[in-house]
Amino acid sequence: MSGALKEVRNRIKSVQSTQQITKAMKMVSAAKLRRAQDAILQMRPYANKLQEMLSNIVSNTEGEIGGKLATERSVEKVLLIVITSDRGLAGAYNANVVKAARAVVREKYQNQYDKGNVTVWNIGKKGYESLQKGAYNPSPDFKDIFLDLRFEKVQACAQAAVTTFEAGDFDVVEIVYSQFKNAATQAFVVERFLPIPKVQGAGGNKKTDFIFEPNKEELIAELMPKILNTQLYKAVLDANASEHGARMTAMDKASENANELIRSLKISYNRARQAAITTELTEIVSGAAALQG
Repeated sequence: MSGALKEVRNRIKSVQSTQQITKAMKMVSAAKLRRAQDAILQMRPYANKLQEMLSNIVSNTEGEIGGKLATERSVEKVLLIVITSDRGLAGAYNANVVKAARAVVREKYQNQYDKGNVTVWNIGKKGYESLQKGAYNPSPDFKDIFLDLRFEKVQACAQAAVTTFEAGDFDVVEIVYSQFKNAATQAFVVERFLPIPKVQGAGGNKKTDFIFEPNKEELIAELMPKILNTQLYKAVLDANASEHGARMTAMDKASENANELIRSLKISYNRARQAAITTELTEIVSGAAALQG
Protein backbone atom coordinates (compact mmCIF):
# COMPACT_ATOMS: atom_id res chain seq x y z
CA MET A 1 0.00 0.00 0.00
CA SER A 2 2.93 2.37 0.74
CA GLY A 3 3.99 2.11 -2.91
CA ALA A 4 0.53 3.19 -4.06
CA LEU A 5 0.56 6.14 -1.64
CA LYS A 6 3.94 7.25 -2.93
CA GLU A 7 2.71 7.08 -6.54
CA VAL A 8 -0.32 9.26 -5.74
CA ARG A 9 1.88 11.76 -3.87
CA ASN A 10 4.19 12.00 -6.89
CA ARG A 11 1.23 12.58 -9.21
CA ILE A 12 -0.09 15.35 -6.95
CA LYS A 13 3.32 17.08 -6.97
CA SER A 14 3.53 16.73 -10.74
CA VAL A 15 0.10 18.27 -11.30
CA GLN A 16 0.89 21.09 -8.87
CA SER A 17 4.08 21.87 -10.79
CA THR A 18 2.15 21.92 -14.07
CA GLN A 19 -0.45 24.18 -12.49
CA GLN A 20 2.23 26.68 -11.48
CA ILE A 21 3.43 26.79 -15.10
CA THR A 22 -0.09 27.29 -16.51
CA LYS A 23 -0.81 30.08 -14.01
CA ALA A 24 2.45 31.83 -14.92
CA MET A 25 1.69 31.50 -18.66
CA LYS A 26 -1.79 32.92 -18.07
CA MET A 27 -0.33 35.98 -16.35
CA VAL A 28 2.22 36.52 -19.12
CA SER A 29 -0.46 36.18 -21.81
CA ALA A 30 -2.73 38.59 -19.94
CA ALA A 31 0.00 41.24 -19.90
CA LYS A 32 0.77 40.73 -23.60
CA LEU A 33 -2.93 40.70 -24.44
CA ARG A 34 -3.44 44.12 -22.89
CA ARG A 35 -0.80 45.68 -25.14
CA ALA A 36 -1.96 43.77 -28.23
CA GLN A 37 -5.61 44.68 -27.55
CA ASP A 38 -4.78 48.37 -27.22
CA ALA A 39 -2.87 48.26 -30.51
CA ILE A 40 -5.66 46.63 -32.55
CA LEU A 41 -8.48 48.69 -31.02
CA GLN A 42 -6.64 51.87 -31.95
CA MET A 43 -5.72 50.59 -35.41
CA ARG A 44 -8.98 48.97 -36.54
CA PRO A 45 -11.24 52.05 -37.04
CA TYR A 46 -8.50 53.81 -39.01
CA ALA A 47 -7.74 50.77 -41.19
CA ASN A 48 -11.41 49.98 -41.81
CA LYS A 49 -12.17 53.55 -42.87
CA LEU A 50 -9.18 53.62 -45.22
CA GLN A 51 -10.25 50.32 -46.77
CA GLU A 52 -13.82 51.55 -47.16
CA MET A 53 -12.59 54.77 -48.76
CA LEU A 54 -10.35 52.88 -51.19
CA SER A 55 -13.19 50.57 -52.22
CA ASN A 56 -15.46 53.57 -52.78
CA ILE A 57 -12.85 55.37 -54.87
CA VAL A 58 -12.19 52.30 -57.02
CA SER A 59 -15.93 51.69 -57.41
CA ASN A 60 -16.47 55.22 -58.77
CA THR A 61 -13.51 55.38 -61.14
CA GLU A 62 -13.78 54.98 -64.87
CA GLY A 63 -11.45 53.36 -67.37
CA GLU A 64 -7.99 52.34 -66.20
CA ILE A 65 -7.93 54.47 -63.06
CA GLY A 66 -6.94 52.21 -60.21
CA GLY A 67 -4.66 50.17 -62.45
CA LYS A 68 -4.07 46.45 -62.28
CA LEU A 69 -4.80 46.27 -58.55
CA ALA A 70 -8.51 46.82 -59.11
CA THR A 71 -8.89 44.71 -62.25
CA GLU A 72 -10.94 41.54 -61.91
CA ARG A 73 -9.41 38.61 -63.81
CA SER A 74 -10.36 35.04 -64.48
CA VAL A 75 -9.11 33.15 -61.44
CA GLU A 76 -6.45 30.59 -62.34
CA LYS A 77 -3.78 31.17 -59.69
CA VAL A 78 -4.61 31.86 -56.04
CA LEU A 79 -2.52 33.26 -53.19
CA LEU A 80 -3.66 32.85 -49.58
CA ILE A 81 -1.91 34.80 -46.81
CA VAL A 82 -2.58 32.66 -43.72
CA ILE A 83 -1.81 34.28 -40.36
CA THR A 84 -1.28 31.96 -37.38
CA SER A 85 1.15 32.12 -34.44
CA ASP A 86 4.67 30.90 -33.77
CA ARG A 87 3.83 28.99 -30.58
CA GLY A 88 1.23 26.53 -29.41
CA LEU A 89 -0.56 26.11 -26.05
CA ALA A 90 -3.31 28.40 -27.34
CA GLY A 91 -6.17 25.92 -27.45
CA ALA A 92 -7.60 25.35 -30.93
CA TYR A 93 -6.55 28.78 -32.22
CA ASN A 94 -3.97 27.68 -34.81
CA ALA A 95 -5.98 24.63 -35.84
CA ASN A 96 -9.04 26.79 -36.50
CA VAL A 97 -7.12 29.23 -38.70
CA VAL A 98 -5.70 26.34 -40.75
CA LYS A 99 -9.17 24.79 -40.90
CA ALA A 100 -10.57 28.09 -42.26
CA ALA A 101 -7.84 28.21 -44.92
CA ARG A 102 -8.57 24.67 -46.05
CA ALA A 103 -12.30 25.40 -46.08
CA VAL A 104 -11.92 28.43 -48.37
CA VAL A 105 -9.80 26.37 -50.76
CA ARG A 106 -12.34 23.54 -50.74
CA GLU A 107 -15.34 25.82 -51.23
CA LYS A 108 -13.96 28.42 -53.67
CA TYR A 109 -10.74 27.21 -55.27
CA GLN A 110 -10.93 23.41 -55.48
CA ASN A 111 -10.24 23.37 -59.22
CA GLN A 112 -7.17 25.56 -58.81
CA TYR A 113 -5.97 23.38 -55.93
CA ASP A 114 -6.31 20.24 -58.04
CA LYS A 115 -4.09 21.89 -60.67
CA GLY A 116 -1.50 22.91 -58.06
CA ASN A 117 -2.27 26.61 -58.52
CA VAL A 118 -2.95 27.48 -54.87
CA THR A 119 -0.01 29.10 -53.05
CA VAL A 120 0.12 29.91 -49.34
CA TRP A 121 2.24 32.57 -47.68
CA ASN A 122 2.37 31.89 -43.96
CA ILE A 123 2.79 34.52 -41.28
CA GLY A 124 3.50 32.37 -38.23
CA LYS A 125 5.30 29.04 -37.99
CA LYS A 126 2.35 26.92 -36.89
CA GLY A 127 0.44 27.48 -40.10
CA TYR A 128 3.52 26.80 -42.18
CA GLU A 129 4.09 23.47 -40.43
CA SER A 130 0.44 22.41 -40.83
CA LEU A 131 0.04 23.41 -44.49
CA GLN A 132 3.20 21.67 -45.68
CA LYS A 133 0.97 18.64 -46.18
CA GLY A 134 -0.96 18.90 -49.43
CA ALA A 135 -0.61 20.92 -52.63
CA TYR A 136 -0.61 24.32 -50.93
CA ASN A 137 2.97 25.27 -51.93
CA PRO A 138 3.64 27.06 -48.60
CA SER A 139 6.36 29.72 -48.64
CA PRO A 140 8.65 30.29 -45.61
CA ASP A 141 9.60 33.84 -46.64
CA PHE A 142 7.36 35.64 -44.13
CA LYS A 143 6.70 33.01 -41.45
CA ASP A 144 9.04 34.67 -38.90
CA ILE A 145 7.36 38.08 -38.80
CA PHE A 146 6.11 37.53 -35.24
CA LEU A 147 9.68 37.15 -33.98
CA ASP A 148 10.01 40.92 -34.46
CA LEU A 149 6.57 42.34 -35.19
CA ARG A 150 7.04 45.68 -36.92
CA PHE A 151 5.12 47.54 -39.60
CA GLU A 152 8.12 47.44 -41.94
CA LYS A 153 8.14 43.64 -42.03
CA VAL A 154 4.41 43.42 -42.69
CA GLN A 155 4.79 46.11 -45.34
CA ALA A 156 7.39 44.00 -47.13
CA CYS A 157 4.90 41.10 -47.30
CA ALA A 158 2.11 43.36 -48.58
CA GLN A 159 4.35 44.91 -51.23
CA ALA A 160 5.51 41.46 -52.37
CA ALA A 161 1.85 40.41 -52.79
CA VAL A 162 1.09 43.58 -54.76
CA THR A 163 4.13 43.05 -57.01
CA THR A 164 3.28 39.43 -57.80
CA PHE A 165 -0.36 40.33 -58.46
CA GLU A 166 0.61 43.12 -60.85
CA ALA A 167 3.00 40.75 -62.63
CA GLY A 168 0.15 38.28 -63.16
CA ASP A 169 1.62 35.56 -60.94
CA PHE A 170 -1.69 35.45 -59.05
CA ASP A 171 -5.23 36.38 -60.04
CA VAL A 172 -6.63 36.77 -56.52
CA VAL A 173 -5.07 37.30 -53.07
CA GLU A 174 -6.99 36.60 -49.87
CA ILE A 175 -6.09 36.89 -46.19
CA VAL A 176 -7.12 34.19 -43.70
CA TYR A 177 -6.81 35.29 -40.08
CA SER A 178 -8.52 35.49 -36.71
CA GLN A 179 -10.38 38.71 -35.96
CA PHE A 180 -10.12 39.69 -32.31
CA LYS A 181 -13.42 40.15 -30.47
CA ASN A 182 -12.46 39.66 -26.82
CA ALA A 183 -10.19 37.42 -24.77
CA ALA A 184 -12.50 34.43 -25.13
CA THR A 185 -13.85 35.02 -28.65
CA GLN A 186 -12.17 35.13 -32.05
CA ALA A 187 -13.86 35.23 -35.47
CA PHE A 188 -12.01 33.34 -38.19
CA VAL A 189 -12.45 35.34 -41.39
CA VAL A 190 -11.37 35.35 -45.03
CA GLU A 191 -10.79 38.85 -46.40
CA ARG A 192 -10.18 39.90 -50.01
CA PHE A 193 -6.84 41.67 -50.43
CA LEU A 194 -6.47 41.84 -54.22
CA PRO A 195 -8.03 42.76 -56.54
CA ILE A 196 -9.46 45.63 -54.50
CA PRO A 197 -13.16 44.82 -54.03
CA LYS A 198 -15.69 47.28 -55.39
CA VAL A 199 -18.77 48.23 -53.41
CA GLN A 200 -22.27 48.87 -54.70
CA GLY A 201 -24.87 51.15 -53.20
CA ALA A 202 -28.51 50.36 -52.63
CA GLY A 203 -30.23 49.02 -55.71
CA GLY A 204 -26.91 48.36 -57.42
CA ASN A 205 -26.12 52.07 -57.87
CA LYS A 206 -22.61 53.29 -57.20
CA LYS A 207 -22.02 55.33 -54.09
CA THR A 208 -21.48 59.08 -54.12
CA ASP A 209 -18.17 60.10 -55.63
CA PHE A 210 -15.52 62.17 -53.84
CA ILE A 211 -14.04 65.55 -54.74
CA PHE A 212 -10.33 64.94 -55.33
CA GLU A 213 -7.43 67.30 -54.69
CA PRO A 214 -4.97 66.74 -56.36
CA ASN A 215 -6.35 64.81 -59.34
CA LYS A 216 -7.88 61.37 -58.97
CA GLU A 217 -5.10 59.42 -60.73
CA GLU A 218 -2.32 60.91 -58.61
CA LEU A 219 -4.21 60.42 -55.39
CA ILE A 220 -5.06 56.79 -56.10
CA ALA A 221 -1.47 55.99 -57.11
CA GLU A 222 -0.25 57.47 -53.82
CA LEU A 223 -2.89 56.06 -51.47
CA MET A 224 -3.45 52.58 -52.84
CA PRO A 225 -0.16 50.93 -51.70
CA LYS A 226 -0.34 52.60 -48.28
CA ILE A 227 -3.90 51.45 -47.65
CA LEU A 228 -3.06 47.88 -48.68
CA ASN A 229 -0.08 47.88 -46.29
CA THR A 230 -2.36 49.09 -43.51
CA GLN A 231 -4.97 46.43 -44.31
CA LEU A 232 -2.47 43.59 -43.90
CA TYR A 233 -0.94 45.15 -40.78
CA LYS A 234 -4.41 45.37 -39.22
CA ALA A 235 -4.95 41.65 -39.91
CA VAL A 236 -1.60 40.80 -38.29
CA LEU A 237 -2.44 42.87 -35.19
CA ASP A 238 -5.84 41.15 -35.01
CA ALA A 239 -4.14 37.75 -35.14
CA ASN A 240 -1.59 38.78 -32.51
CA ALA A 241 -4.29 39.85 -30.05
CA SER A 242 -6.33 36.72 -30.82
CA GLU A 243 -3.35 34.48 -30.09
CA HIS A 244 -2.73 35.97 -26.64
CA GLY A 245 -6.44 35.92 -25.81
CA ALA A 246 -6.72 32.27 -26.84
CA ARG A 247 -3.61 31.34 -24.86
CA MET A 248 -4.80 33.17 -21.74
CA THR A 249 -8.16 31.41 -21.93
CA ALA A 250 -6.54 28.02 -22.54
CA MET A 251 -4.12 28.41 -19.60
CA ASP A 252 -6.95 29.54 -17.32
CA LYS A 253 -8.93 26.44 -18.25
CA ALA A 254 -5.84 24.27 -17.77
CA SER A 255 -5.35 25.69 -14.26
CA GLU A 256 -8.98 24.92 -13.40
CA ASN A 257 -8.60 21.37 -14.71
CA ALA A 258 -5.43 20.97 -12.64
CA ASN A 259 -7.39 22.02 -9.53
CA GLU A 260 -10.02 19.39 -10.25
CA LEU A 261 -7.37 16.74 -10.80
CA ILE A 262 -5.53 17.65 -7.60
CA ARG A 263 -8.77 17.48 -5.63
CA SER A 264 -9.54 14.05 -7.09
CA LEU A 265 -6.00 12.78 -6.38
CA LYS A 266 -6.12 14.03 -2.79
CA ILE A 267 -9.39 12.17 -2.24
CA SER A 268 -7.80 9.01 -3.66
CA TYR A 269 -4.71 9.56 -1.50
CA ASN A 270 -6.74 10.02 1.68
CA ARG A 271 -8.80 6.92 0.95
CA ALA A 272 -5.69 4.84 0.34
CA ARG A 273 -4.02 6.18 3.50
CA GLN A 274 -7.14 5.50 5.56
CA ALA A 275 -7.31 1.97 4.17
CA ALA A 276 -3.65 1.43 5.09
CA ILE A 277 -4.23 2.69 8.64
CA THR A 278 -7.29 0.48 9.03
CA THR A 279 -5.33 -2.54 7.82
CA GLU A 280 -2.50 -1.85 10.27
CA LEU A 281 -4.93 -1.42 13.17
CA THR A 282 -6.66 -4.66 12.24
CA GLU A 283 -3.32 -6.49 12.18
CA ILE A 284 -2.35 -5.07 15.60
CA VAL A 285 -5.69 -6.03 17.17
CA SER A 286 -5.52 -9.49 15.64
CA GLY A 287 -1.96 -9.96 16.90
CA ALA A 288 -2.91 -8.82 20.40
CA ALA A 289 -5.90 -11.15 20.42
CA ALA A 290 -3.73 -14.05 19.32
CA LEU A 291 -1.23 -13.42 22.12
CA GLN A 292 -3.98 -13.31 24.73
CA GLY A 293 -5.41 -16.56 23.41
